[in-house]
Amino acid sequence: MTSTEHRTEPAPVTGLQALAVPGIPMIEAGDSLPEIIIARLDAAGITLQDGDVLCLAQKIVSKAEGRLVALSDVDPSPEAIDLAARTDKDPRLVELILGESTEVVRTKPGVLIVRHRLGLVGAHAGIDQSNIPHGEGEDEYALLLPEDPDASAATIRGALETACRVRIGVVITDSSNRPWRLGTIGCAIGCSGIRVLEDYRGGSDLFGRELKVTLINRADAIATTATLIMGETTEMTPVVIVRGLPLDDADETAGSCIRPLDEDMFR
Repeated sequence: MTSTEHRTEPAPVTGLQALAVPGIPMIEAGDSLPEIIIARLDAAGITLQDGDVLCLAQKIVSKAEGRLVALSDVDPSPEAIDLAARTDKDPRLVELILGESTEVVRTKPGVLIVRHRLGLVGAHAGIDQSNIPHGEGEDEYALLLPEDPDASAATIRGALETACRVRIGVVITDSSNRPWRLGTIGCAIGCSGIRVLEDYRGGSDLFGRELKVTLINRADAIATTATLIMGETTEMTPVVIVRGLPLDDADETAGSCIRPLDEDMFR
């Protein structure tokens, strides 16, 4: 997009609703998320509307796709054993992290920051051990990110649009930390049926000054809105409807908001 080109000004957002879909059960490998969501919507008397964005916590998508791994099945490599010693982490967990990553970005005792194969940069390659079942003793588990979150979002969206006869967007959310800021926020790791980035470059502000760098990440803003309802601990509300955004024909992926490596100023 050149400096003289910009998208048509989007319709204003005059109000948003974030509605939890209640009663989502504990998800297991092989479960159909669209079928479960439709059943819970019907039970709650909630009807999907055109323009709704359905946000799903990454954990339930990963569980449904069988991304739960028993650490007892992991044989750590010498590299993982060495890195685990330097970061005070379980070598089996580090082996999983390395397998999901393309680059180790930063390490220190207690900290392992990597670049995930999807392009995301963060702790542990998004691998989580919270809010998942664990066995006794050494029988621990870890949950990996979905293999292809954008494809997962597209599949879920297609099934729901067909069943409910609506046009919706789907966002798969995960929590993310940011440099220089404390606390986690929601992050979109998979998207379908929404505009991910709103590009104002080449447009003008209220006083006619050209906008040169204004690029709004709508997907992460939607994910953060949903995360306020989902919570991070025992809320058990992993599916949230964000309602009130203007409907358009955009269909962008979460991968489109990954900053290219040649623009990374901190490498």
